[in-house]
Amino acid sequence: MKNKSLLTRISIDPNICFGKPCIKGHRIWVSLILDMLANGMTIKELLKEYPQLIEEDIYACIAYGAEMSRERYVEIPLKEVA
Repeated sequence: MKNKSLLTRISIDPNICFGKPCIKGHRIWVSLILDMLANGMTIKELLKEYPQLIEEDIYACIAYGAEMSRERYVEIPLKEVA
């Protein structure tokens, strides 16, 4: 599945979850899934925790995060070399 196709699995509705990007048809925030992945949870563990999701939903969250990173910058302090 290409990124553009994956992104159709994400929805933003001002009346649902305060307008935060969610997996379409669910009230599960994209940021929640990305946080869990960043903290070391595997896709298999996520699918066990949220059995209503499918693997493509997780990939859609990753694709959305990738798209957002092209538009916004997050300041990360540089590590000083000793």
